[in-house]
Amino acid sequence: MPSSPSLATGPAPASPPRVVRDRRADLIVVVVALALAVWVTSGLWRDPNTRTITVNSSDQALFEWLLAFGGHAVTHGDNPLFTYLINVPDGVNLAVNTSITVYAVVFAPLTYLIGPPATFLVILTLNLFATALVWYWFLSRHLVRSRLAAGVGALFIAYSPGMVSHANAHLNWTAGWLVPLLIWRLFALRRAGHWLRDGVILGVLVAVAFSIAAEGLFFTALALGVFVAVWALHPAHRAEARAVLPNFLRGLGVTAVVAGVLLSYPLWLHFAGPQRFHGTGFDPVIHSEDIAAFAAFPRRSLAGEAGLGTSLAPNPTEENSFFGIPLLILTVVCFVALWRRADPSRRATLWALGALAVIFSVLSFGPVAKVDGHRTDLPMPFDVLGQLPVVNAALPARLALIVAPVIGLVLAYAVDRLRAAPPRHRSTELAWLIGFAVALVPLLPTPLLTDEREPIPRFITSGTWREYVSPDGVLTPVPLTVDIYPDGQRWQAYALSHRQGEFAIPGGFFLGPGGPDGRGRIGPIPRTLSALMDQAGRTGLVPIITDGTIREVQSDLRHWRIETVVLADEVHGAKFEVDEEALRRTGTALFGEPQRVDDVWLWRIPPADR
Repeated sequence: MPSSPSLATGPAPASPPRVVRDRRADLIVVVVALALAVWVTSGLWRDPNTRTITVNSSDQALFEWLLAFGGHAVTHGDNPLFTYLINVPDGVNLAVNTSITVYAVVFAPLTYLIGPPATFLVILTLNLFATALVWYWFLSRHLVRSRLAAGVGALFIAYSPGMVSHANAHLNWTAGWLVPLLIWRLFALRRAGHWLRDGVILGVLVAVAFSIAAEGLFFTALALGVFVAVWALHPAHRAEARAVLPNFLRGLGVTAVVAGVLLSYPLWLHFAGPQRFHGTGFDPVIHSEDIAAFAAFPRRSLAGEAGLGTSLAPNPTEENSFFGIPLLILTVVCFVALWRRADPSRRATLWALGALAVIFSVLSFGPVAKVDGHRTDLPMPFDVLGQLPVVNAALPARLALIVAPVIGLVLAYAVDRLRAAPPRHRSTELAWLIGFAVALVPLLPTPLLTDEREPIPRFITSGTWREYVSPDGVLTPVPLTVDIYPDGQRWQAYALSHRQGEFAIPGGFFLGPGGPDGRGRIGPIPRTLSALMDQAGRTGLVPIITDGTIREVQSDLRHWRIETVVLADEVHGAKFEVDEEALRRTGTALFGEPQRVDDVWLWRIPPADR
């Protein structure tokens, strides 16, 4: 807001040139954005190799593995989108998972230099930082005149509750810097005479976005489709839309061809390759946004720290709205104020933004509405749309993420309007300042919760494992690797990134076939050995072992071709403490007495049993 008039008796100093003031504003936004990024991730910066995100250590381990495997695949000429190193013997189709191939390739030198956990942290921090910077660049250079307005909008979008929530280990969803670039290049297609070049650029950008955040790209495309349609159909823009339509469609055609060529193999794998599936194993009712969540405060915020946070999300990584009542009120007030003073062209833009927010809010409610944790019988539009191909693989709650950029744009437009025509009365100016403070200060993010996680055993880090596993052989930790027991992929990531060689593991944390009605599921279908070890690790009790049980376990060993079973002294459980002693006694009942090697218990499986 403008400063109050100076009370000094002498003449006021001359204002610095606009270019100097703009550069100063740019620098301030850069510093604030970087400080917030480091602040949010500060718990991991204490020691990236030993710290883990408390509420989502599974996804953190998965993305660390993806970085290690992707770099290894590229440097060794392997397929980065399909692997047999996990889920032996069937392998995993990474094209239908979040493979972040571009990140894995670009950051491969860093992964080899400092290891997957530290590289994961660098990318996570850069994602938040870059999202703020690219949105700020886009707003300040293309949409608003005031650097303050651009800063407010960009910082809100980058550190909105949904972004901070997904900073709990989601390298795909925190790559919000892709969105303003996609918007920028899409609207560049309107330019006459540049449709070929602009189409090629957008096609390459689409391919990059697909390889980092395919679901996010899909949501962005839906949102842009809705916005463009509403904007173009408004009477103020119909003539302009008709004039640029041929050039726009030519550019989109080039985009489709370029992106189609670059993504031909990933798309084939995604829709027709081995180990594919249709839909996901996630319940769309559970993973839908509670209507009350829009007015609630997020847990990782000042309001949340003050005890105002709620548990209306299915888990702490999915607080996709959580704007709080003050911000909702401020947004409506800003929208109305802008509408009243807008010319027809600006009203068309506001109309499209409003439609976008309403449509995606309603879609985020999922198949049936939930209010304050209580499921109603009121059907929602997603109940129909969720049956469509591709849409059936989306989590409806995440559609609410589209609303945050809409709010950020409205706030930026409002501040820009106030800066261009400041209120005549100081009391009005003060009221606006208080309104923004009351709405935004409670949402200031607090650091992600982190804990110390169990170290990777010396048996792995020293390379001793190579003495007990043949080249390309199969080793398994117990419990077997799944989302809640991510150690196997952590060990494998270490071996790959430290150039120790390869060992395969049964199971793993991935999405694959095997769910109901041909849908996907997390990890492989459980077999006897994995179920027994899970039971022992969870309960601390040794399961009843019979001759029939041992025969089933031997069948599992042959199915997975396991050569070596390993139990670490400390096992990481993503959701609960694991009883290592019960695991050792269960392993002894199944395989005989273990041998002690370095800091692990180890069972070698005879060739006859594998």
